Amino acid sequence: MSKVAVVTDSVASIPDDLMEELHIHWVPYYIHRGQEVLRDLVTVHPKSFYEWLGTAVTLPTTAAPGPGDYLQIYEKLAASGVREIASLHITSKGSAAYQAAKIAQATILERIPDLKIAVIDTMNVAMCQGWLVVEAARDAMSGKPLTQITEKIHRLMPLTRMIQTADTLRYLHMGGRIGKAQHLVGSLLSIKPLIGMEDGEIVALGKTRGRHRAYQAMVDWVVGWLPSTTAVSHLNRIRIAYVHVAAREEAEKLKEMVESRVTAVESIFAELTPALGVHSGPGTTGLCLMPALE
Repeated sequence: MSKVAVVTDSVASIPDDLMEELHIHWVPYYIHRGQEVLRDLVTVHPKSFYEWLGTAVTLPTTAAPGPGDYLQIYEKLAASGVREIASLHITSKGSAAYQAAKIAQATILERIPDLKIAVIDTMNVAMCQGWLVVEAARDAMSGKPLTQITEKIHRLMPLTRMIQTADTLRYLHMGGRIGKAQHLVGSLLSIKPLIGMEDGEIVALGKTRGRHRAYQAMVDWVVGWLPSTTAVSHLNRIRIAYVHVAAREEAEKLKEMVESRVTAVESIFAELTPALGVHSGPGTTGLCLMPALE
């Protein structure tokens, strides 16, 4: 067992095989659909949920796990002998998960003062958050201490980038997650908005006419971004996650276009979990990238 345990939220959307391989612990978000209270990836799963979502008239609401949810997993890890935990969470500007985890941290430390828990607001979302979690888990498995892991994560946080497009911004708008991309809501259906995240908030990165042009703009954006960061010395020193909502074939098209221009150290496909995908809607396609520092 690794000396450091890694905890995150279900919305990090890390593929199951990586979660299992790296022994990542996660806490599910809540989805309120009418009178139903669903738990992300526990009592609701992407395929059936997205089939239903495409026909929904009223969107479900989502809620972050509460302090008790995080306290439960911290207590379980402590009982197993863990004494160091890295707990990485979705941007606090879009969710209360970080604050809930901080309350859980304070609560358990009153009872187990020798337990060390680093609760980190990643200022990211989806596989941008996910890549940071994966990096932390890999370092934990290699035996690195909590202080070294957290220092590296803080270095990587501002270097991690997301860009995505959706068939419509209706879901983000209805769910109140539109952030600084509000002005794109009124665009024509043929216009595909490009959105990203800066300083923990959703921002507009542009708009194109048609999905293929949106993908081409994403490719150009990736190629243009690479030389702008001193963390990447070569075009192939990046990790890319192609994210989607019920749109695997579209994500594969995007991957083919991107990797005709750059070669990634690692690339994967990741479907957004229901608690996250409900805000962007079926057809969402994009990528999350992170420099490979080592």
